[in-house]
Amino acid sequence: MPGISNVTCQKYLKNLSESGIKNNIMSSRSRILDMVKANQPDLKELPELFPSWDTDQSIVETFKTVLTVIGGTVVPLANMEEVASYISEQYGTKGRIISTLPELAQVTEAGWENKDPHEYENVDLAVIKAHFGVAENASLWITEELMHQRAVPFICQQLAVVVSAKTLVATMHQAYDLIGEADYGFGTFIAGPSKTADIEQSLVLGAHGPKSMIAFLLP
Repeated sequence: MPGISNVTCQKYLKNLSESGIKNNIMSSRSRILDMVKANQPDLKELPELFPSWDTDQSIVETFKTVLTVIGGTVVPLANMEEVASYISEQYGTKGRIISTLPELAQVTEAGWENKDPHEYENVDLAVIKAHFGVAENASLWITEELMHQRAVPFICQQLAVVVSAKTLVATMHQAYDLIGEADYGFGTFIAGPSKTADIEQSLVLGAHGPKSMIAFLLP
């Protein structure tokens, strides 16, 4: 081109080429976005924040069923006197039994509280109380004030938890609604005995904690 250097021509052609590529990209982008907009699914209402309990089973029956399925045992009893009788009959003097419940003082060890956690390594049965339970996964909410020593529910060979059927809630949504504003230093949901199936998908109970769990279900 007369009067125009080769360098200028090359820059002009390069800019022209880049402009064309950019236009093609923008055009492709617009087509894709138009296709996405034209093929949107129908809008749906958001689900309930706390869904209603939609099952043929009652909350209590669901709690019983789920806890049994995950390896636990539900023992419905009328009062704490029956709990004490059950412990005396089933465990007697078979091993070391401790409890945070004063109603069970006659069938459990006295003066065990507030010691070094290693002192509880030989506890056979620990009996504590739960604030409430959750039906959908059979978990029980327990804070440190009900444990006296936070190692107790995890170091014992067998764990028993007293819970009232009146305190059971349907779902974890409702459970977190209850504890959301609560003031506690340590708390945990416990569902059934300790279990793992990491190795060859072989279920082992008691690998990291209690090998059995009983829920004494009171009215």
